[in-house]
Amino acid sequence: MTGTVYSVPPIPPDEAHTTWVDAGAISIGVEYRLLDDAELAANYQGEQMDEIQAATGGDAIEDNGVSLHVAGSEDGHEYLRFDMFEKEPHYHYIEPSGERQTIVDFDRVALGPMLPWALGQIRSQLEPMLRFAGGEALLAKLDATRIEAALAEVEKLALEAEAALAAQKPGGSR
Repeated sequence: MTGTVYSVPPIPPDEAHTTWVDAGAISIGVEYRLLDDAELAANYQGEQMDEIQAATGGDAIEDNGVSLHVAGSEDGHEYLRFDMFEKEPHYHYIEPSGERQTIVDFDRVALGPMLPWALGQIRSQLEPMLRFAGGEALLAKLDATRIEAALAEVEKLALEAEAALAAQKPGGSR
C-alpha cells in the first residue's frame, strides 16, 4: 500500500496565489502555501475535520512551502500534488471521484531536496502516477516535449517562490 488514504478532498489551490503553466494535456500550478489550523478549519468541518484531527493526533498544524499542482487541462481536476513543505513534505494522489486521496510522506534523507525530485517524477513517472490517481484518460494525450518545456518554467517559478520565502525569514535565509 502506498501512503495513507483519506476520504477528504485536499484543500483546493488558491487561484489568487497559483500560477498555472500549460503543458498540453496537463497544467502545472505553482503555489506558495501556508497550511495551519485556520486554513484547515476554513476548508473542513464535521466528519472531514474529525478525520484530519485523527490523522494528526490533534496536534496543531503549521507548515508552509511551495506546492506543484498537476491538473488535467480539459477536466480541471487536480490528480497530483507535490507539497514541498518545510516541516512535513509530502505528495498526493487525488482520485477524480473526490472520494479518496492518498498522501505519501516524502523522505528527505533518502531522496534529497523535494523540488528536483518532484520535477524528476513529473518527467519520468507521470504516466504511472496519473494511472494510480485515476487519470488514465490523460495518458494518450501527454506530450513529453510540452511537459519538458513547461517544467523549465515551473522550476523557475518554484525557485522564485522559495527565494521569496527565504528572504522573509529572520536572517534572510533558510
